[in-house]
Amino acid sequence: MRIQVLCPHFEPDSAPTGEFMSAIVNNLGEMGHELHVITALPWYREHAVEEGWSGQMTRVEQRPWGEITRVHPFPTDKTNIAARAAAFAGFTAIGLGSAVIDRFSPHVVFGMSPPLSLGVAGWLAAKRRRCPFVFNIQDVFPDVAIETGTISNPKVIDVAKKLETFVYDRADVVTVLSEEMQRNVEGKTNSATEIIPNFVDISTFEPMEKENSYRREFGLEGKLVVMYCGNVGFSQSIELLADAAREMTDIEDLVFVVNGGGSAIGEVRRRAEGLDNFRIIPYQPVERVPEVLSAADVHVIPLRQGLAWSSVPSKLYKILAVERPVIASVDEGTEVGRVVVEAGAGHSVPPDVAGPLVESLREILSSESERNAMGARGRAWVEEWTTPRRAAEAYEALFAGLISP
Repeated sequence: MRIQVLCPHFEPDSAPTGEFMSAIVNNLGEMGHELHVITALPWYREHAVEEGWSGQMTRVEQRPWGEITRVHPFPTDKTNIAARAAAFAGFTAIGLGSAVIDRFSPHVVFGMSPPLSLGVAGWLAAKRRRCPFVFNIQDVFPDVAIETGTISNPKVIDVAKKLETFVYDRADVVTVLSEEMQRNVEGKTNSATEIIPNFVDISTFEPMEKENSYRREFGLEGKLVVMYCGNVGFSQSIELLADAAREMTDIEDLVFVVNGGGSAIGEVRRRAEGLDNFRIIPYQPVERVPEVLSAADVHVIPLRQGLAWSSVPSKLYKILAVERPVIASVDEGTEVGRVVVEAGAGHSVPPDVAGPLVESLREILSSESERNAMGARGRAWVEEWTTPRRAAEAYEALFAGLISP
């Protein structure tokens, strides 16, 4: 099978969506399929094209399973919506040009959102080749941007919603990560939908010692560590950790760690000003993530109210895989909180309020044996969860079903 892939990130770019698509593509390649990936030059970590990759508008790489064409992403400040929309348009236009003029003749085109504009490019590329188009949704846009207040102009919202429906209607199948996302998408289109959840590589994310080199490097040895690891954006209410830290100064050796960066990091710094029990540590290399996650006693996944219906952070499965408990500060009844409770791996509390988070933290931090038990239950649960290979096999079956006579 020949598969053309359009996605915003691909290894070595460190974005979670890049990790997802890289794993799917590599597994499909190992299964004997030929692929052409059209993506951006690596830029996610600092919102600038990474050192060693600049100087060209496009680059082509050969892989055992096919080819990667990387195009310039025109990176901008995430808070500047107009500039970001223009950047997405520029990236999509070059990506579309690469897809349309490509001599590669796919049996199926596989696109990813965000950005939604890649859906237009994917549909046009598939239409030219007269083949099916499958569109994967990692975050439901514009719902996420509306909930966070990133876009509020009624005209912009109207255009974004029309673009969303336009793309969904032209996909042969829209794939989503959860039942909540499926209900959301099915309310906007008559196109077929299928749930193929994100996954974790349990051979990469294995239980490790808590007292590791990450703790030594950042002065965390012997501490109780509450951690958020990942993007610090408008979707995550990371300032809750600063509020919790302010209320929990009575616990000796307790440190709250935000490991990451993003557009909302300035607000987190402001809220944490004057706190001795709060640290902000920059992104670490991708290969170090299992060690970083293992350095925590408890992880917190905070999504603003309304966001857990439109997004499923892949970090959840990685945390469970390294045997650490989780507190999910999310909307009741959504995937993240449901998984944590079902696995017996932590607690689910209401979003955007510090009180329940503090109460939950005090309970979990009071018993090392219970933390260990939660971690073990989480690992046992995730070992039965979707692996990269199973997800690739699900996409293989989906693609095969679409191209069969």
